[in-house]
Amino acid sequence: MAVSIYKKGQGYYTRVYTAIGYALLVLWGAYWLTRQMDVLDMGVAQTYVQAGAAVLFISFFSYIGYLFIGRRKRSVDFLVATEAEMKKVNWSTRREVTGSTFIVIVISFFIALLCWLFDNVFAWFFATIDVLEPTL
Repeated sequence: MAVSIYKKGQGYYTRVYTAIGYALLVLWGAYWLTRQMDVLDMGVAQTYVQAGAAVLFISFFSYIGYLFIGRRKRSVDFLVATEAEMKKVNWSTRREVTGSTFIVIVISFFIALLCWLFDNVFAWFFATIDVLEPTL
């Protein structure tokens, strides 16, 4: 099997960022694996066992990532199509985003105020009819 990339020039940025995210996940997994192996005592230096397990882990999952990000037709076509669709997106302007964020924050505070108000009204009502004990 030759080492090659399917649809090499297409979906470049999507593939690169997917590969970076995947590599970080694999490295994190290798780190976790070495931390889990701290308790093993196999008769050889612990560092060698941890390093060997990490190298095997990284090698195996790097090959799996290469297959899915660079060779497998269905996943590569998905990444290429994703990048093509992202180029079609009509991104909001900074002014629209800040305006929408402000509206969401104001409405959230308003809803919180209404919830607090209704909670106090119901607490007063139920305390008045002796269903709840009055709070200070």
